[in-house]
Amino acid sequence: MPAPAPAPASTPAPAVSPGHPQRWLILGVICLAQLTVLLDNTVLNVAIPSLTRELHADTSDIQWMINAYSLVQSGLLLTAGSAADRYGRKKMLIAGLVLFGIGSLAAGLADSTAQLIAARAGMGVGGALLLTTTLAVAMQIFAPEEQPRAIGIWSAVNALGFATGPLIGGFVLDHFWWGAIFLVNIPVAALGLVAVVALVPESKSPRGDRPDPPGALLSTVGMACLVFAIISGPHHGWTSSRVLAPAAVAVVVLGLFGFWESRVEGPMLDLRFFRNRRFTGAVAGAVLITFGMGGALFLLTQHLQLVLGYEPLEAGLRTAPLALVVVLLNFTGLSAKWAARLGTPVSVAVGMVLMSLGLVSVAELDSTGYTGTLLGLVLIGAGCAIANPAMAHAIMSAIPPEKAGVGAGINGTLAEFGNGLGVAVLGAVLSSSVASGRSLSAGLGAGQLVGAVAVLAGGVLAAGLLRRAERKAV
Repeated sequence: MPAPAPAPASTPAPAVSPGHPQRWLILGVICLAQLTVLLDNTVLNVAIPSLTRELHADTSDIQWMINAYSLVQSGLLLTAGSAADRYGRKKMLIAGLVLFGIGSLAAGLADSTAQLIAARAGMGVGGALLLTTTLAVAMQIFAPEEQPRAIGIWSAVNALGFATGPLIGGFVLDHFWWGAIFLVNIPVAALGLVAVVALVPESKSPRGDRPDPPGALLSTVGMACLVFAIISGPHHGWTSSRVLAPAAVAVVVLGLFGFWESRVEGPMLDLRFFRNRRFTGAVAGAVLITFGMGGALFLLTQHLQLVLGYEPLEAGLRTAPLALVVVLLNFTGLSAKWAARLGTPVSVAVGMVLMSLGLVSVAELDSTGYTGTLLGLVLIGAGCAIANPAMAHAIMSAIPPEKAGVGAGINGTLAEFGNGLGVAVLGAVLSSSVASGRSLSAGLGAGQLVGAVAVLAGGVLAAGLLRRAERKAV
């Protein structure tokens, strides 16, 4: 009688990738590259008096110096992310550092407003490449279980850039001429370039998708026009031709972009992503949180200077607790541990409730002086540390890994759009409140409360959609 056949061996479970062996060092490198870009978003503000005096820049020139960078960067984020997926994220990271360094050199040596505006636009191209590739690379080198903490650190660098930009700019201007605020980027970019070449592994989509030039052109023009309309609203009036014309162009062009992407083979942005409730929940939350936070922080700087009476440098120092709380919670991994225990929907809801309470504290406790503002900053920082990484991870994990660059582009575009819209809308709330006869303090408080409502609404909506997505996946 033949011996019984041996039982088939059980198939071993696939090993979980531990991630790149030098992943934490690489994260430090890409965060350094990102910090350079983020500092440039805020450092120019402190140089406005010097630029006005030494380059004879008028108000329009100053606006274009600031806006040229943000317009180009926001318009190119989605295209930059797509290019990184197609041609290689390391290549685009290197290109971003080179372009940003060259743009910084040109800006630092500019001797006219036109030259500085052109240099800032060039820096925007490099900035778009850096902001998308840094997050995409982080998603590639970390195992799934470590991605939330890595994204938390990446998010903390955003807060660090916001807090330290004015301080670094003020220090440099106290010791050097205005061009030095751009030239300090060059050694940082050079160091980052060497480190990226030596350490960062190349990664790109294995599918080898064909380029999508019409999609890239339509998304760039559409987003640039939309952001331009939002930026122009507070200065020129929402019913002015300078706002309505680019807004109309944005609506038409972005509509054409959506139509084209739904028809073309190998689209730059696969619209089917929006059928994923996890993705749409995170997108909705990201827009509303940046709307509320961007506008509220814009009002906060005015509150500290015009209501509480602090000088610009001291006002900058007094906003630092927000960034310090974000950095502390994310760099120690505490926010990632809390998010793992609570789950993404609850983390988003808790974080945005804390931020909303912080905004209410700033608005309603101004009679206590800086004490109410300090409490608000701590609450906002804690909320940001919990909610922002959770939403960024929800967006990135809802998109196939080969589209990590596009996911990072979407995340960055949402942040730019929400922030710009928040500044415009809450600034309009302030203006209308003051125009109606209310005090400046009351107007600032009204703006903060509108921001609090937006953040809270974003938390409820995003958490609900994320919860439904989790239930559907079970």
